This record gives sequence, C-alpha cells and structure tokens, in this order.
Amino acid sequence: MLANAETYTKQAFKILDRDKTEIVYNGDWFRKMSYEEVLKLNARVTMQQMLAREDFKARMESGKEVRLHEIQYPIMQGWDSVEIRADVELGGTDQLFNILVGRDLQKEQGMMPQIAMTMPLLEGLDGVRKMSKSYGNYVGVDEAPEMMFGKMMSASDELMDRYYLVLLGEKRDMELHPMEAKKLLAWKITARYHDAAAADAARADWETRFSKRDLAAADLPEVELSSLPGGMNALALVGFIFETVFQLKKSNGVLRKEHFTPGAIQLNDVKVTDPSSALELAPGSILRLSRKHAVRFK
Repeated sequence: MLANAETYTKQAFKILDRDKTEIVYNGDWFRKMSYEEVLKLNARVTMQQMLAREDFKARMESGKEVRLHEIQYPIMQGWDSVEIRADVELGGTDQLFNILVGRDLQKEQGMMPQIAMTMPLLEGLDGVRKMSKSYGNYVGVDEAPEMMFGKMMSASDELMDRYYLVLLGEKRDMELHPMEAKKLLAWKITARYHDAAAADAARADWETRFSKRDLAAADLPEVELSSLPGGMNALALVGFIFETVFQLKKSNGVLRKEHFTPGAIQLNDVKVTDPSSALELAPGSILRLSRKHAVRFK
C-alpha cells in the first residue's frame, strides 16, 4: 500500500510544491478506532443522506446489490475531513456526496464546514468513458514525453476542444489548422508535466514518425522478440502490442475493422490485411499499428 501511495505522491508533486505539502495517512486514526467507534460513526450518516446520492438511490430502487464499501467509503472519507480539519476539499463531480458528508460531520464536531470544490470528470481518449487506467484510455502525468505527446495526438478533434477547456482553461485558436492546434495542445500538456525542451523533442519525434513517415529514424518503442507469446497470428500480435506497449485495449472486431481492413497494419512498409496470417519478425523489423502507433522489434 505504501508503495502505491508513493506513486500517487510522485504524480501529485508534478503539480504541488513538495516543500509546502504535508502528507498524512488515514490509517493513523482509523487503526485506533474500536469496532464500537466505527459503528457509532456509521450511525451518524443516515439512510436519508445516502439516498440523496443519485447513483445510490437508483441502485436501491432497481433492486441491485449495494456493497458495503459503497456505504462505508463516503463515511470514511468524511471523517478524514474531520481529522485533518480540512478547509477545502477538491474532487471530481462524482465525489460531491462524499465531500458533503465531510461537511456534515465537521458541523457535528463544532468545526467550520469545509468548502466543496468539484471539477468536471475528464473524458478519456475514447471520448466516451471517464479517463481511467483501468479503461486504457488515459494519459499518465508521469509518462515519458514521447508517450504523452503521442497519446494526446490520438484525441479526436471534438475531444481536443474539451481538453483545451478543461486541461488548459483556454479555447482552441480556430484560425489554426486542426492538426496544428492538436500539436499545440499536446506540446502544452507535455511541457507542463516535463519541460519545454522535452515537449519540443516529443513533437519532433512524433513528426518524424507520422508526418514525415520516416519510421526508420524515429525513436520508437522497442519490443523484445523473446517477450512475445508463441503461436500468435497477426491479429493476436497487434492486440497484444496495443495493450502492453500503448495501454490500449482493442477488441478483435475493432482491430479488423479499423486497422486491418483499411490497410493500417504494415510490417516494414508492407501492408498486412490478413488477420490470421503469421508475421515473420526479425530484429529491426518495424510494425506500424496505426497512423499514430508503431514499434520496433529487437
């Protein structure tokens, strides 16, 4: 658990000033609570309050199972606000109820209730579901500059406008060509979490790979031939690389329709249109998966 927490703090300090930030662990107070104290704390959040949550209410009304952690988690988060005497709690719109529980518990403890500050949930690169590592549609703030820039370039034009607004707090310059506007968005995001020099290098690398079509000179992700499972046909290989190298999960149907049929899959500049074919790979071979994704084997 502490190892996981360390990865979160590493990412947070991309934004927060480490010298002005105090880290606390809620285990410091929950480990001291007796079972009786936990029951008394739970009793302070009423069913009426829980039903104020639209998702909880809908599940109750539909007869679907409500798991214990769905009730316990808001209470624990609310008590965290009491323990750290929070003035402001920041979270996504899906956290509003939990933050309000904290306000209620603070009032009961005679404290000034915290300010609830919520932000809109960010759509992932698929443009449908919220950005999440579990969905494989995310851009990690601690990813390499080239990976970050490349993932941002895979966003649709419609999503680009949303990212400009939510991530940068500005509107896209409509006088710029959409491709140039997307490169600027990717550059700004990469520069924010790395620096301008890294963003410049990431853009140059992307343009070498995809604008100039010079993959042989590009700094591509490398895949060890010995790491590949045996017996994979072209379809299985492409799906495996999308998921393990680019963290993108694609169904076989999507791979056939959007990658093989249009001729997007190329091995050393030769199109691969038969998903069931066996590819002859060698060190130095370059496999293009899409206009924005390619790997080199070693």
